[in-house]
Amino acid sequence: MVLKRVVVTGLGALTPIGNNIEEYWNGLINGVSGAAPITYFDASKFRTQFACELKNFNVEDFIDRKEARKMDRYAQYAIVSSDEAMKDANFDLDTIDKDRAGVIWGSGIGGLETFQIEVLNFSAGDGSPRFNPFFIPKMIADIAGGHISIKYGFRGPNFTTVSACASSTNALIDAFNYIRLGHADIIVTGGSEAAVTIAGMGGFNAMHALSTRNDDPKTASRPMDKDRDGFVLGEGAGAIILEEYEHAVARGAKIYCEIGGGGMSADAHHITAPHPEGLGAKNVMLNCLRDAGLKPTDVDGVNMHGTSTPLGDMAESKAIEQVFGEHAYSMNLNSTKSMTGHLLGAAGAIETISAILSIKHGIVPPTINHFTDDEKIDSKLNFTFNKAQKRDMNVVMSNTFGFGGHNACVLVKKLGF
Repeated sequence: MVLKRVVVTGLGALTPIGNNIEEYWNGLINGVSGAAPITYFDASKFRTQFACELKNFNVEDFIDRKEARKMDRYAQYAIVSSDEAMKDANFDLDTIDKDRAGVIWGSGIGGLETFQIEVLNFSAGDGSPRFNPFFIPKMIADIAGGHISIKYGFRGPNFTTVSACASSTNALIDAFNYIRLGHADIIVTGGSEAAVTIAGMGGFNAMHALSTRNDDPKTASRPMDKDRDGFVLGEGAGAIILEEYEHAVARGAKIYCEIGGGGMSADAHHITAPHPEGLGAKNVMLNCLRDAGLKPTDVDGVNMHGTSTPLGDMAESKAIEQVFGEHAYSMNLNSTKSMTGHLLGAAGAIETISAILSIKHGIVPPTINHFTDDEKIDSKLNFTFNKAQKRDMNVVMSNTFGFGGHNACVLVKKLGF
C-alpha cells in the first residue's frame, strides 16, 4: 500500500519558559532558564528545592473553575495546550469528519498530585475511606486524551502512550502511523506532565536523579557540561496537530512541516541507566532514518534528550558519533532541557515543537549553562552552547529516552524535502 504523507498544521505549548507558542519560542532563542525555587509546597527539607514550574499561569483563564476542579494539573495542561493547537490549525469543526479525527496523548505519570492528595488525606483521617468521587478519573494517565476528545467531539483513535520520558514521542509516532496507514485524517497528539509535587520531587531525589544546585537553580540544568549533576524537574504540555497532507491542502491549511519518520528501540540494559555505549540511542536514530528513507548526511540537527545527567549525556553523544560519523561535526546539536528542565512524559512534545520551529525560523535554540568542557565528550561536536545560531534547517531529529530503556526518535522535515 502507498503510505499517506503526514504534516503538522497546529502547535500549542505550556512550558516553564512560556505559556504559549510565541512565548515558548522567544524563551528558547533567548536562552531563558525556567528554573526557580519551588512555590507549590515547602521544599526546605528536600535535597532539591527548585524546579521548572509554570509561571503566571491561572487555569481559570482557560477552563471554567468547576470543570478545572475535576482535572489533575496534568490534564488541565493538556486541555490548554491542545486548545491553542486547535485554534492554530483553524479547523471548521462543522465540516470535518469527526469519526476520522482522534487523540493520541502521552504522559509518563499522569495524575500524581491527585493520588498524593487523596492518600495523604486518607492517612490523616480515622481510617474511614473518604475519597473524592473524581479521584480515579482525575488520576488515570489516559484521561487527558479523553477530555480533549470530548471537548472537540473527536470519535477516532483515542489512547495514551506511557513510556516514561519517551511517552509523548511515542504518542507522536503512533499518531503519525495511524494517519499514514489511512486510519485517520486528523490527530491531536503531544503530552503533558505535572510531577512537581511532594511525591515527585521526593521520589526523584531518592534516586539521586535531580540536580541539587540549590544555590544557583538557573544554571542547574547543564547538559554536556563537566559539572552537571542531574536533571531539573519541569512541568507543562505540548500539543501538535497532525493531518493527512491531502486533507490539509484541501482545506487550505497552514503547514509547518512534514513528519518524515519515527524510530523506537530498547536499551534492554538497566531500569534507569542508559546503555554505556549508547546502543539503544544509536539504534533508535538508525531506525528513524530508515523509516524516513533518509541518509545521516541529510540531517541538519538533533534536539538531544540531553537531560544533564552524567551518564546519559555521554552515552547519547557517543551514539550520535556512531550514527552520523564525520557528519556529526557538521550538525547543530542542542538540549532545550537546559532551559525548560525535564518535562518527563511531555518532553518529547515540547522538544519536537522546538525542532519544528527551528525549521520554520531557521534558528537553533542554544544549550545554555555551559561553563566547562567534559573531556569525555567530543569537543568537536557543536552543541550550540549558550547562544542561538542561525541556520537553514531542512531536517531535524528529536530524541527522547525513558526509564526502563524506552527510546523514541522522531524526524521532522521541510515540506517536500
